[in-house]
Amino acid sequence: MDWYSIVKFFHILTATLWVGGGFVLFLLGMLAERAGNIEEKMRTIRASGQLGGRFFVPMSMLTLIFGMIMCSFWVGFADLWIVIGLVGYATTFSIGMFVFKPIGERMGAVIADEGMSPAVLAMGQRMTSVARFDYAVMLAVIADMVLKPTADDIGILAGMILVVAAGAALAFGGSRRLVPNAV
Repeated sequence: MDWYSIVKFFHILTATLWVGGGFVLFLLGMLAERAGNIEEKMRTIRASGQLGGRFFVPMSMLTLIFGMIMCSFWVGFADLWIVIGLVGYATTFSIGMFVFKPIGERMGAVIADEGMSPAVLAMGQRMTSVARFDYAVMLAVIADMVLKPTADDIGILAGMILVVAAGAALAFGGSRRLVPNAV
């Protein structure tokens, strides 16, 4: 086994833990929301908040670090698929830092003041909506990493754009609410 294979293994392992773990929580939240189970939805939101800084941020950073090591030593940074992957990572990292983290902190403060309330549930629903877009971006990045499109791969690039557009439509096009929007 060579060093590239070892670094690639850790890149894929951390990406799987990051994306897969988050997807399971996202899916549990969606199922609870569709079933109208507020208690289960809140449990999922709480778990997401607890794991955010302790698990998801470190796994996402390790994914980036191992990917950067592979690019630095073996692959380079010039290929379109690398640029798309980095833009996708920057997008999902920014969503985490500038959307999920502040909402999670506000939720923690509201829970400390009021306990579980409609305002907390509304914030959780907003996070779930944004997560739809976040996971569409992640799906496009996964496709990008596997398929490694060039500028000539119009069909693949168009498919990736459609996935992100569908995620945006699902995220921001309105969804079922367990409670009226309180935020």
